[in-house]
Amino acid sequence: MTTATQTKCACPSCSCVVSLSSPIEKDGKQYCSSACADGHPNGQGCGHTGCECHK
Repeated sequence: MTTATQTKCACPSCSCVVSLSSPIEKDGKQYCSSACADGHPNGQGCGHTGCECHK
């Protein structure tokens, strides 16, 4: 049996992978950043290179 150590960020427009050892958790979901978890307030992105989830 294989144990997952990563998952896709729960933000629908984000392409980032989240380490399950240190996710930002909100409402039972795992996010790569506070910006994704909070719904991108003020158009703020997650800050990861190449990800345009806030647009």
